Amino acid sequence: MTDVLVCVKRVPDPTGEVVLTDDGMRVDGRYAGYTTSAHEEAAVALAVQVAEASGGTVTVLSVGSQESIEQIRAGIAVGATDGILVEADADALGPVDVASAIAEAVAARQDAGTTYGLVLLGNDAADTGDFQVGIRLAYLLERPVVAGAQTVETDGGTATVRAEGPEGTEVYELPLPAVVTVLEGGVSPKYPSVVGRMKAKKAAVETMTWSGTAAGAGREGLTVPEPPPSEVTVIGEGPAAAPGLVAVLKELKVVHG
Repeated sequence: MTDVLVCVKRVPDPTGEVVLTDDGMRVDGRYAGYTTSAHEEAAVALAVQVAEASGGTVTVLSVGSQESIEQIRAGIAVGATDGILVEADADALGPVDVASAIAEAVAARQDAGTTYGLVLLGNDAADTGDFQVGIRLAYLLERPVVAGAQTVETDGGTATVRAEGPEGTEVYELPLPAVVTVLEGGVSPKYPSVVGRMKAKKAAVETMTWSGTAAGAGREGLTVPEPPPSEVTVIGEGPAAAPGLVAVLKELKVVHG
């Protein structure tokens, strides 16, 4: 049996236009709305697969404000068992702080009798892209870690992790407990059923408070790149443009001759 903790973050919807806050320090999600990133949706789907195959449970954890419960319940709606909210000001936290808060929650659950054989995270957050939390968490927990995984399976005390490397598929075998960060693409995200949504509304979400002091991200600011300029070539005006148009169509192999 493998009990799995999967960590998610409330992030601005990346499919909308990227707008920064007035101070330029964060992505502003007030207009685009909030969601869970694609990497974390894949992590939730993998967590449910592992738990169902081994007879374990899935706990969804988020570090943030009360609004993050929406993302926790979204994970419960697709198969997770319960949730943990580590209440904190997410905007004030850096990767070191988030890893510390998760590690504290893991220790608290272990003291209460639940040991997570596997901790899954998205490879990086959709808003900050820090790529650090999973690695830092593994060091704090003193567990082996694989980053950029696409599939995870467990068998007894071993996890088999597959990731895409420069030479093709790489396969790792890790002793449990372990930490794995997940890239989208290896598994399809799960979509909630009506029954799942009803279950999520009633499921238990434990609230914890992180005892640490925020070190912050050390971020100086964010910028949104200007869109690349579009280029237009005028081939002529009126009837005089016909030869130029024909030449272009021939170049594109739309017409022959």
